[in-house]
Amino acid sequence: MSFYDVYKSLEDKDLDYIIENTKEEEIKEILAKDFLDEFDFLKLLSNEAKNHLEIMAKRANFLTLKHFGRAVLLYTPIYISNYCVNKCVYCSYNHENEIKRKKLNLEEIEKEAIEISKTGLRHILLLTGDSRKESPVSYIKDAVKILKKYFDAISIEVYALKEDEYKELVDAGVSGLTIYQEVYNEDIYKKVHLKGPKSNYKNRLDAPERGCKAGMKFIGIGALLGLNDFRKEAFYTGIHCNYLQKKYPHVEYSVSAPRIRPHVGIFDLIDEVDDKDLVQIILAYRIYLKSVGITMSTREKEGFRDHLIPLGVTNISAGVKTSVKGHSSDEDKGEAQFEIADKRSVKEMKEAIKNMNYQPLMKNWMNI
Repeated sequence: MSFYDVYKSLEDKDLDYIIENTKEEEIKEILAKDFLDEFDFLKLLSNEAKNHLEIMAKRANFLTLKHFGRAVLLYTPIYISNYCVNKCVYCSYNHENEIKRKKLNLEEIEKEAIEISKTGLRHILLLTGDSRKESPVSYIKDAVKILKKYFDAISIEVYALKEDEYKELVDAGVSGLTIYQEVYNEDIYKKVHLKGPKSNYKNRLDAPERGCKAGMKFIGIGALLGLNDFRKEAFYTGIHCNYLQKKYPHVEYSVSAPRIRPHVGIFDLIDEVDDKDLVQIILAYRIYLKSVGITMSTREKEGFRDHLIPLGVTNISAGVKTSVKGHSSDEDKGEAQFEIADKRSVKEMKEAIKNMNYQPLMKNWMNI
């Protein structure tokens, strides 16, 4: 059994009915429970739940402090290649977009690592485009060997790999895997992933589980909000995480709620997700997934990101550059994947967290 079977089993459930017809009394009953089932979680994403965000926020804050204290993990991405063979309509890396492509050699990767390490960060996320030709597993592994000299925790966000390939990278020093399904609705998935290996829905969906089997310590999943009804996408993300957590309890998990940002290319079939919607998602995640990390990227504006920390966010990026060679040089850079909204440095982000009476962590405590 895989999560795909769980997804298919819900096809005959009227999720829209629950979203539209949840009652106030049901929300109050759910918030009094210690353990929620998947439909309790869906009701927290309902239209009615939006009228109860204040009480949900109190519950989410209590659970966050109980399970995570006031710790907030800081990390930053390092993009080493933006070559891609996919045709994903929402992404700048779409192989049909005429952007400047760049792949770092090992010397350039080390220069990037040195610059990032000067900020004090000890947790890094390595990213590539989806091209086995330009970014084979051997190349990623060589990059990891360099990054190990400067960072204590290395996660990857690359194309979906086979289990033995994930194991190869775990043996090389990778401890975490981030891989977003982008959109769980299978029909929409086919419409926005038009060409390339990423168009294989089930292969992508099963990748986090292959990472668990390969020995990853940390798994991060999520949906790109805006491609479908945010309530359903958040619902499937949450139950996917719950499925993994029950099956592989030794792994640490995080969920993310990234919204579509401006990018190269034209894609206008977007289901709008406003700030209040995103707050509701974060609160529902925290109440349903009590001990799971919640990641918030620089896609969101600085003030808004700060206010999400007490509501459940535990992992936050800082000093972000989404272009290849973005940390070490302003010359000969590859095109950025998307525009960021929060451009604060690591130092500025640390100070902001401290000013909120929270503690910035430079590395994952489980790796200490």
